[in-house]
Amino acid sequence: MGKEKNPRRVADNEAMAKLRMLRTSPQKLNLVAALIRGKKVEKAVSDLTFSKKRIAVDVRKCLQSAVANAENNHNLDADELIVAEAWVGKNLTMKRGRPRARGRFGRIVKPFSELTIKVRQVEEQA
Repeated sequence: MGKEKNPRRVADNEAMAKLRMLRTSPQKLNLVAALIRGKKVEKAVSDLTFSKKRIAVDVRKCLQSAVANAENNHNLDADELIVAEAWVGKNLTMKRGRPRARGRFGRIVKPFSELTIKVRQVEEQA
């Protein structure tokens, strides 16, 4: 009489990881996400390791989490994984300010964003 099991949100040969509250703008994060879309996981990890962008460290952690989910939760082979999708979304925006000349107020926005990475297992053609 238990509750029905929830259906998977991804296909049987896929796994995903989501990272929320990244302290960068979605536009800057999307530049790094575009760097890894469609690549093999090993190549994507090496590209992120040697990237000069600050947020590339967090993107690499999310990618490694997606690979770990694929291996441990879905029994997929890590050597045959590619980054199927990597998309970026907006999150909250902190509003801060700074006093300016003549009694005015300069508005400073500090945006947050979120990242979702989906990896897919593909068999190599020999």
